[in-house]
Amino acid sequence: MPLAPHRRQALEAFARQHGWAFRDWSLLDMALTHPSYRNEHPDAAGDNERLEFLGDALLDFIAAEWLYRTFPDLDEGALTRWRARLVRGEQLARFAADLGLEAVLQVGRGELESWERARTSILADAFEAVLGALYLDQGLEAVRQFVVPRLAAAQAHWAREGGLVNAKTRLQEWTQARGLGTPRYRLLRRTGPDHAPRFWVAVEVQGETWGRGVGPNKRTAEQAAAEDAWQRRVQTASREAPA
Repeated sequence: MPLAPHRRQALEAFARQHGWAFRDWSLLDMALTHPSYRNEHPDAAGDNERLEFLGDALLDFIAAEWLYRTFPDLDEGALTRWRARLVRGEQLARFAADLGLEAVLQVGRGELESWERARTSILADAFEAVLGALYLDQGLEAVRQFVVPRLAAAQAHWAREGGLVNAKTRLQEWTQARGLGTPRYRLLRRTGPDHAPRFWVAVEVQGETWGRGVGPNKRTAEQAAAEDAWQRRVQTASREAPA
């Protein structure tokens, strides 16, 4: 079924803002149609559930690839934690809001009545669905070029706010507040040639090793060790504490 003229115009205006020119506009229409809208409008061509499934897989892959290539000194655990932070629903909803996606998203009246409660989930799903639509219409490279700058900006923001950059300060404040003293960092070994060294560091609290890290210099390795300690000892203890 061809798109109604007003819907086609709205989609074209939205796509033009982001440098897209879809060959199949029905893909973008479906990506921006919530299942609740289709339930209330049986004549709608489709909804975004299947495209969201595809976009979710694409986003996981592109985020993992970008992190792997950009941060060669992060271990698997740190890469996994960063990817989880970058693709979680709250972050995707922010991406969607920055795109102005709400203006062209079709949502059923029932969902609109509880919009504030459901907003994050709906926007996150729609963002992933748009990625799926873009992939089917223009290929993987188009999705990568669109997503990577957003991932980079989000990662830089999270790093400034409390990621690896501030890991040592965060860990020290936590241990001192609990009477555990100041964490101490111990160089375990140095490997590699002079032009590309790798430093292996352990962080100890009251003589006990809490985490380990590796980096191209001692400062980066210490930050990685502090982040490892935070995830292993602080976050794990928080999750296991009784409610």
